Amino acid sequence: MVFRSKPSLDQLNKMGTNNMVQFIGIEFTEIGDDFIEATMPVDHRTKQPMGLLHGGANVVLAETLGSIAGTLTLDLEKQICVGLEINANHLKSAKEGLVTGRVSPIHVGKSTQVWEIKIYNAAKDLCCISRITLAILDRK
Repeated sequence: MVFRSKPSLDQLNKMGTNNMVQFIGIEFTEIGDDFIEATMPVDHRTKQPMGLLHGGANVVLAETLGSIAGTLTLDLEKQICVGLEINANHLKSAKEGLVTGRVSPIHVGKSTQVWEIKIYNAAKDLCCISRITLAILDRK
């Protein structure tokens, strides 16, 4: 297992209380030994003016999944992780329903981590692929 411990979905969802995660409706739905999944609604909070899922909302979902995954690999009394870089390729649109993101590790090192996030629309079509690089910092 890549994570130091496996939290419950309830614990993951409570981490999103009173921040952007809650505001745009991200909900963690599954956690495995080396992945986490979450959904996000395609609604008035996440659409752009043309009625499609906003690319920035995809990036918020991707960053949320990557940052949480990275955090779960650390001893939080000794280290934290922060985002260094994120990119996203928007491949297909979503107009309604839920999108589902799944994060999995590419590299989990001592000073950096790289995670891949794939986001699927309600028809299970890959609509966005993202990669986040995290820096691992020692707590002072």
